[in-house]
Parts: sequence; C-alpha cells; structure tokens
Amino acid sequence: MTGGKRKYYTLRQIAERFGGEVVGDGGVRLQQVATLEKAGPGNIAFLANERYLPQLKTTRAAAVIVGEAARGATALPRLVCTNPYACFARVSAFLNPLAPARAGIHRTAVLGKSAELGRGVEIGAHVVIGTGARIGAGSVIGAGCFIGNGAAIGAGTRVFPNVTVYHGCLIGQRVVLHSGVVIGADGFGMAMEEGRWLKVPQIGRVVIGNDVEIGANTTVDRGAMDDTLIEDGVKLDNHIQVGHNVRIGAHTAIAACTGISGSAIIGRYCRIGGMSGIAGHVAIADHVDISAHTMITKSIHKPGTYTSLYPFETHREWRRNAAQLRHLHALAERVRALEKKLSGAERRKS
Repeated sequence: MTGGKRKYYTLRQIAERFGGEVVGDGGVRLQQVATLEKAGPGNIAFLANERYLPQLKTTRAAAVIVGEAARGATALPRLVCTNPYACFARVSAFLNPLAPARAGIHRTAVLGKSAELGRGVEIGAHVVIGTGARIGAGSVIGAGCFIGNGAAIGAGTRVFPNVTVYHGCLIGQRVVLHSGVVIGADGFGMAMEEGRWLKVPQIGRVVIGNDVEIGANTTVDRGAMDDTLIEDGVKLDNHIQVGHNVRIGAHTAIAACTGISGSAIIGRYCRIGGMSGIAGHVAIADHVDISAHTMITKSIHKPGTYTSLYPFETHREWRRNAAQLRHLHALAERVRALEKKLSGAERRKS
C-alpha cells in the first residue's frame, strides 16, 4: 500500500473474506500485520510453529491467527484455521496491496514499430520495448526495463525496474519479475575445436507460465534449440541461475543462489534449498525436497527428501575427519578384502 490513511477491518470481516473461526471479540479493529514479538494495537500476528508459543503468551497484538492445536493457548481474539501461515499470507496481501497500474507511457520511453500495449498498461521512464513486442492489459513495466523484439508479457504482470527480457521470450499472466532479472540470455553452449571454443547459437526461447515470481538478479537462459520452460506457479528466489533447456514443473519453489545446469528437468511441487546445485541432463521427480547446499549429480526418480550437506563442526574436528575422508577409497578396498577373507574362512569351516 502506498501512502494515505490505512483502512481498518474487523477480525470478523477478515474471517468472512478468508475463512476460519473467530474466537473472542470479532469486532476488534485491524489495519496491519506484524510478528508476535513486534505487534501492537491494530496489528494481527500469527503462530505456525510451537516454538514461538512463549511469544504468543506475551504478544501485544490485537488479534492472532492460530491453528486448532493453539486454540486455547491465548485469550486474545483469534482466527482459528487449518493453515495459519497461508491464512496470514492472504491477510497480509489484503492489507498491503500493490499500487495499481497507472495507465500511461513515460515521455522518455521508446516503443518499437508495431509494439502492442493492452488497456491500462503503465510504462515507466527510459523503458525500451522492441518491435512487435506485446504487453498485456494492466501490466506495469518499471523504469529502465528492456523488452526485446517479439517478446510477449501477459496481463497483470509486474516487471520491476531494470529487468531485461530478450527477443521472442514469452511471459505469462500475473508474473512478477524483480529488479535485475534477465530472461532469455544465451545459454552456455560451446564446442571445442582445435583448442578453441566455438559458440553454439542459442535459438530457443524462454517460456514462463502464469503466476510465476522470479527474484532479483536471477537469470533464465534461452534454449539452445528447444525452449527453456518454467511452468505455472513456480517461485524462484534471488540470484538463481537457470541454464538452457531446463524445465521447472508447476508450483516448485527454489531458494537463493541455486544453480541449475542445462537440460535438467525438475518436477512439480518440488522444494529446493538455497545454494544447491543441479547437474545437467538429470531429471527430478515430482514432490522432491532437496536440502540446502545439496549437489544433485544423478536423477531422482522417487518423491522424498534428499540431503548431501556435511554438518558443520569445529575446525580441528573437521581437519581430522577430512584427513580420513581422503583415504576413504583405500579403506573401502581394505574392508572388501577383509570381507572376502572372512567369507572364505567361514566356507572352509563349514
């Protein structure tokens, strides 16, 4: 919400809009969300994790959102629901709406020949829109953005300042691209010949579905020949590299600083922790969770949680264990040899 006086809503009005059971004073007036620790009059907070129960007992919030298990954990007015965090997200979005598009084209913007703008589009300062590009109704293109020739952006999409969308790329409806995002740069395709690298032309596109959000400074490379695909509802954090011809399934969420190599396929409803690495040409099944700092070097065919992070320890202990790891292969060979001898001795006894 930008400026102006905030509007109050009662807890009962919020329940009518988003569901849940009101317990206590449904007439309490609310205008903003806050954490349990920082909340005060007019604020609504939430509890989704039992470890924050002590804060629930001391919070100064006017009302709270809780699950069924915490129904009796406070005397404050409360909204009891099955998923407190999701409910809180909806309430927060309701109380803090994005500023609506202000239809118009800044005088410094440059529009190419036959570029098409839908109704109510806002084009900011120093935007460049290429020949034949299309911008859907109600979209906002922030200052300093570049939209290449023949690119298309769906209705209700918000492109924050200094985003680059290369030629021919397709962006769906209600997409959010944060500052510094680059969509459609060349994938890293090189062929070695006589000691020198030859660039492989990247002639595919990037195709992004509806309701996708891509964080600041994330890059999505165009396909070498086929397209790089990001399906509906995908959420990408900041500083992620998506290589050429990658496919990310619908409603997958990937945390910051993850690198995804070319032609990897990631299933639907996956969750990938920060600073993970996905090798090229691997396939990951639907409903896979990957812990932070995990390196995936081969395909995953079954849902579940996968982890390769080595737990931290004191430097002294790490050095001692690292020294043993260097000899792990030799140790495994010795174990196999001993097992073979033991097996032979048992056969002779029998």
